[in-house]
Amino acid sequence: MTTSPPQVNGHRRRIPVITEWQTLLPSAEEPVAAPTPEPEPTVPAVDLVAQAEADAIRTKAFADAEEQRTRAEAEAEALRIKAEGEAKAAEIKAAEEARKLKLANDKAQARAIEEQAARDARIAEANRKRAEAERAQLDDERAHREQQQNAAAAEADVAKAATTWRKYAIAFYAVCAIVALPVQIAAFWDEDAPWLVIAPLMLEGAALVVTKGAAAAVAANRPHWHYRTVAWMFAFIAAGINLVHGLDAFDPATAIGTAFASLAGPGVWDLHEHGRIRRRDGVLTRRQRKAQAAAAKADLKQKAAEEKRKASEKEAAEEAAREAAEALANSRAEEFPEVWDEAEKIAAAVGEITVTEAVWKRAYRNIQGTEPGESIESITARRKAEARVAAALSGTPVATLSKNKNAQRVIQVKAPAQRSSYRPTPPRRKPNDTPKFHPVARALAADAKRQSNASTEEQK
Repeated sequence: MTTSPPQVNGHRRRIPVITEWQTLLPSAEEPVAAPTPEPEPTVPAVDLVAQAEADAIRTKAFADAEEQRTRAEAEAEALRIKAEGEAKAAEIKAAEEARKLKLANDKAQARAIEEQAARDARIAEANRKRAEAERAQLDDERAHREQQQNAAAAEADVAKAATTWRKYAIAFYAVCAIVALPVQIAAFWDEDAPWLVIAPLMLEGAALVVTKGAAAAVAANRPHWHYRTVAWMFAFIAAGINLVHGLDAFDPATAIGTAFASLAGPGVWDLHEHGRIRRRDGVLTRRQRKAQAAAAKADLKQKAAEEKRKASEKEAAEEAAREAAEALANSRAEEFPEVWDEAEKIAAAVGEITVTEAVWKRAYRNIQGTEPGESIESITARRKAEARVAAALSGTPVATLSKNKNAQRVIQVKAPAQRSSYRPTPPRRKPNDTPKFHPVARALAADAKRQSNASTEEQK
C-alpha cells in the first residue's frame, strides 16, 4: 500500500482523513454533541469483521504516513539547521574577514591621512615660514620706508623751520633798523651839511653787510668770529648814538627803545647764525651733553669697579702664590735640610733675597749630584726594577743578566787572539803589558760588583 508524499512542490500536503474512521474517535478540540436519535433506516446487513480489518489497515497506513512525514520534517529541519549554521558560519567568517579587511583599510587610510596631514603640516609650516619671512621683509622695507619718510619729513620740517626762522630774523632785523634809523638820522641832521644823514644808513648798512659776510663764512666753513665781532661793534655804536641823542633830544623811553632796536636786530640775526654754526659743527645740545656725561660717568664707574675687582683678584693670587711659596720652602727645608742650607748659602752669595728655582736646582745638584727629583736611591731602585722587568720579559734570571751587563772589557784589555794557520802559537803575555786601571775606575767597578752581589742576594 503506498501513501502520498507529505510535501508537493515544497508545500505541505494535507493528509486525507477518512470520515468513517474519524467518526469512530471523539474530537479533542470540540465536544461531540449527542446526536438526536433518528429513526434508523432499514439497511442491509454488514460484515463487521471485514469492516474492522479495513479500519485497522487504514489506521496503520495513516500512522506510517505520519511517521514518514515526521521523519521527513525532522530531516528537512536538520538540513535547514545545518544550512543555516553553515550560512551563519560563512556569514560570520565573511563578517570577520570584512572586519579585518576594514581594519586594514582603516589603518592604511589612517596612515595615509596621517602622512597627508604631516605633509600638509610641513607644507603649511614651510608656507608659514616663507610668509613670515616675506612679511618680515615687507615689514623691514615698510619700516625702512617709514624711517626714510620720517627722516625726510624731519629734514623738511627742520629746513622749513630754518627757512622760517631766517625770514623772521631778517624781518626783525629790518624792523629794528627802521625803528633805530630816525633817531640816528636826527642825530646826524644838519641844515648846513645835509649829506650827513647818509652816516646812519652807512652804519646800519655796514652792520648788515658784515652780518652777511659772517653768514657767507659760516656757509663756506671759514672763520667767522671777526665778522661777528665787527657786526656787534657797529651795533653798539648805533645803540650808543641812539641812546645819547635820544636822551638829549627826546625822552628816555625813545632813547632806550631805539638803542635796544639797534642791538636787538643784529643780536637776533647772530643767534640765527650761531644755531647754523652749531648744527654745522655737530655741537651737542645740553641734554645730549648731560646724557653723554652720565654715560661717561657710568663707564668710569664700571671701569673703576672692574679695575678694583682685577686688583683684588691679583692681590688674592699673589697672596696664594706667596703662601704656596712659603709652604714649598718649609717643605724643602724639612725634607732636604742639607740642600736647603746649601741653597741659602748660594742665594746669599749671588744676592738673592729668597731661594729661587735656579738656586734650588744648583744646590740640589751640588748635594745630591743629580737634578731635583732624582737621587742615588731612586736611580738604584729604577735600575733594579728595569732588571726585573727585563728578566720577566726574557725568562732569564736577574743574576745572569747582571753578569752579562757587568761582563765588560775595557778598551786597553786586548781580546785573546785565536789560533790561525799563519800563527800556530799565540803570543805570550808579559807583565805590565796592559795599563793599569785608574783608581776612580777601580772604585766604580767595585761599587758595581757590590750592587750586583746585592741584587743576587735579593733574588735568592
